Amino acid sequence: ILILRLILNNTIRVTSGIIFPCRTFRLTAGPVTLVDSELAVGVIFLSQTVVGILGNSYILHHYLLFHFRGCRLRSTDWILMHLTIANILSLSCKGVPQILAAFGWKDFLNDFGCKGLFYLHRVGKGVSIGSTSFLSVFQAITISPRDSRWAELKGRKHKHIGSSVCLSWILYMFASSFNLVYMRAKYSKNNTAKLKDLGYCAADNLDKISDILYITFLSVPDFLFVGLMVWASAFMVFILHRHKQRMQHMPRSKVSSRSSPESRATKTVLLLVSTFVFFYTLSCIFIICLVFFLNLSWLLVNVSVLVAGCFPTVSPFLLMSHFSSTSCCLLSLKKK
Repeated sequence: ILILRLILNNTIRVTSGIIFPCRTFRLTAGPVTLVDSELAVGVIFLSQTVVGILGNSYILHHYLLFHFRGCRLRSTDWILMHLTIANILSLSCKGVPQILAAFGWKDFLNDFGCKGLFYLHRVGKGVSIGSTSFLSVFQAITISPRDSRWAELKGRKHKHIGSSVCLSWILYMFASSFNLVYMRAKYSKNNTAKLKDLGYCAADNLDKISDILYITFLSVPDFLFVGLMVWASAFMVFILHRHKQRMQHMPRSKVSSRSSPESRATKTVLLLVSTFVFFYTLSCIFIICLVFFLNLSWLLVNVSVLVAGCFPTVSPFLLMSHFSSTSCCLLSLKKK
């Protein structure tokens, strides 16, 4: 309702003591102006945030529903639940303020609000990286052959799921603490130095050494998880390729035309990892530009936010084909 008021009203209205600053949008034909571009960006952010939150909420509801019905979820299902929670946190803390800023409500956060939102967004983004990494590792352990050195971890992997996911939450809660120091409200009375305009908030302009330390401190956990993710994915590709070669040498009468549930789950995880690596690489490029550029353009800031929200928005729709646990749960319930 608040966003609709910001779009439709062209004057300042006072409702319940709160002032909503609105701008007039030109609806007549003519050359495109910055106001038109901001309105279009606001609609894009709104669509991305709504679709992403609804998709992740559906995945989370799916697993919670069958968990409370007595279904025993697999190890990867628990990781996916944390992934969806992290995606919802990331989209909410970044998308909603960006939508309000695009529709004209720019100065609605103080220093505490800016620090908190950027901190929670960074935590959600980091846990999403860690969950995707753990998902690929546990899936690689699941499909590892019996003669592999990882085969002995199959029976013990369930015990380490909770500690692994909790580790990613704690790690990124600590690593994201830098945002509590450098983020500011755009028009705070305490801000006397020149700030980087990030739309609805601002960041301190640091010297080059501090910028390098800042980007390094935030990137080290990401690179560790991404490296682990790529290694596990390469191992899964090798296992699938070797399995395919074995199937080619078997008689056709013994080869099933339908792939196994483990094979389908592995392909889904590989698709998820590939999508993540693609958007993560693009996001890193924009983050480096945001850190080292002094004068940030309106286009650079908005495109970086849009790219950062692509994986949390797309990932739940990639996972909707990974619901074989549903049929397994239904079978177990019928046996009861």
